[in-house]
Amino acid sequence: MGFQPRMHNRIEGFSVLGGLRRLSFDGMTADLWDVACASEAGGYYLGEDPRLFIVLSATGAKARSLRLLAQGLQAAEAGPSASYVPGGLGLWGEMREVATLRHLDLHISLDALTARLGDAVDPDALMAPRLMQPAPELMPLAGLLAAECETKTPLLSLYAESLALALLIGLLRLPAPPLSVKAGLAPWALRRVVDFIEAHCTRTIRLEELSGLAGLSSSHFCHAFKASTGMGAHRFQMEARLVRAKALLRAGGLSISEIAADTGFADQAHFTRAFRRMLGTTPARWARMRAGD
Repeated sequence: MGFQPRMHNRIEGFSVLGGLRRLSFDGMTADLWDVACASEAGGYYLGEDPRLFIVLSATGAKARSLRLLAQGLQAAEAGPSASYVPGGLGLWGEMREVATLRHLDLHISLDALTARLGDAVDPDALMAPRLMQPAPELMPLAGLLAAECETKTPLLSLYAESLALALLIGLLRLPAPPLSVKAGLAPWALRRVVDFIEAHCTRTIRLEELSGLAGLSSSHFCHAFKASTGMGAHRFQMEARLVRAKALLRAGGLSISEIAADTGFADQAHFTRAFRRMLGTTPARWARMRAGD
C-alpha cells in the first residue's frame, strides 16, 4: 500500500463529481478532484503532511474568486494556481461564484521527501507556505500528473514520482546545491556535532543549531557533514534514534508504541516505516529474531 495522507477538514458547499481519483506511490499520494460548488463555499483543512494544492481549472461567473488564508497570509486567484502547505498548518479556503473546480492535491511524506532531496533543500524552506502562485510553467506537469490519476493503466510509478518532485521543486524554487565540498568537518566540529545529535536525537534538531556548532553556513555545513559521515544530518539523526530503539527492543519491557514515543517518532506507524526502510524489517520481527541474543 502506498503512502496514505492524514487530513482533517470541515467543508461546506461542495459536492464531488465523478468520485476521487487517487494515485499512491512511495511516500506520495496524488488526489484528483472535480467538485461542484455552491455560490459561496469553503472550509478548513489541516494536513499532518506537506502538500501541494493545485487548481487546474475553474468555471463560474466572471467575478469568481478563490481565496486561501493561512498563518496571517492570504492570496486570491481566479485561474490555475499552485500552493504549498507545510504539514501541520491550518488552511482556510473561501470561494465565491465558482461553479466547478478541478484540483490536484499532492500529499508528501516528510521522511520520503527528505530521503529524496537530502541536503539539497534547507528544512526551513519546507516550513514556509506559498499560496496561490500562478506558476504557468508548472501547469503542464500538473496536467500530466492528473492524467496519471485518471488512467486505468498508469505508467511506472517513477514517472508520477518524477512529475510530483518536479512540481514541488519548481514551486519552492529550490536551487541546485553548490559544487560538492570534498573537505569534511574539522575533527573538533564533527565530534561536537555528533555528540549533540546523539544527545538530542529524540527531538527536532534545526539545521541552524548544527551549522552553528560547526561555525559554518547551513549550506556549507550540509556538504561538509556528508563528506565526513557519508550521509546527511537528518539520516544521521534517524540512525541515532534507531540505535536507541534497538537498545530498548533488546531490553524488553516496553511496547512498540512506547518505544516509538521514547525515541522521538510521531507514532508507531512512523517508527515502523523508518525502521523497515533502514533495517529491512519491522521492529517486532527484529526483536523476535534477537530474543535469544
